[in-house]
Amino acid sequence: MSVLVWVEHDGGAVKDATLSAVTAAAKLGDVHALVAGEGVAAVADAAGKIAGVAKVLLADAAAYAHALPENVAPLIVGLMGDHDAFVAPATSNGKNIAPRVAALLDVMQISDILSVESADTFTRPIYAGNAIATVKSSDAKKVITVRGTAFDKAGREGGSASVEAVSGVGDSGLSTFAGAEIAKSERPELTSAKIIVSGGRALGSEEQFHAVIDPLADKLGAGVGASRAAVDAGYAPNDYQVGQTGKIVAPEVYVAVGISGAIQHLAGMKDSKTIIAINKDEDAPIFQVADIGLVGDLFKIVPELTGKL
Repeated sequence: MSVLVWVEHDGGAVKDATLSAVTAAAKLGDVHALVAGEGVAAVADAAGKIAGVAKVLLADAAAYAHALPENVAPLIVGLMGDHDAFVAPATSNGKNIAPRVAALLDVMQISDILSVESADTFTRPIYAGNAIATVKSSDAKKVITVRGTAFDKAGREGGSASVEAVSGVGDSGLSTFAGAEIAKSERPELTSAKIIVSGGRALGSEEQFHAVIDPLADKLGAGVGASRAAVDAGYAPNDYQVGQTGKIVAPEVYVAVGISGAIQHLAGMKDSKTIIAINKDEDAPIFQVADIGLVGDLFKIVPELTGKL
């Protein structure tokens, strides 16, 4: 069985989400990594070094420069004649591309898998992660997205895959890239951070959010996250959001500050190794999943904690 894996990259380096997807794909068969973009030969070389990758397919063309799914999906479908499954990380790009691939192949997508039980059987979360479904697919071609936190990351070194150039139909003419507003930060990316400090609506304002959360995150070398309520209130940008409709994270330490613990948020962080909750409401649902709970005024506790670090 051969598996085509979508390589998530930033134009220069392979993202961590790809490494988890490779681990999942390797449980199904031989892994062929697809690198699509413009001027991405270095990314293809890096993908070839990933442990477990047998071959790298490089589609280097202007049409794939921004991973527009309307252009990328037909490319992938054209390659599926030689592959039994398509695997993508469950990132924004992966979740944008995979459904289109499934539709063009006329198969059912298997989303956000947590494990590979066999070549046709997988587990995935349902009901915001409160139940785990076992899914068996009889489709000839499998289209799968992978929850990165559920699989170990494949090693970035150890592979020696050859790189083969491929081409597709190019620009479909269905969409164009208008621009991107990307928040830049010196802090670790949320999905790969070992420590995350997240703030909720209880912080009250954007100014207080950054005044309380940022110093603690800086002391810990942590990524900064936020609840959906905090993002909706404008305290933090969208890319900070942790939860079912945000980013799924599982760091070594997750510090939840002023977050009540709605199901939507818990679905995105409850797999964290150690959860520390700070909230003045002792009955807040977050304490049901927390390993360490501090009940009190976050505006006093967090600065005091930051000062002692």
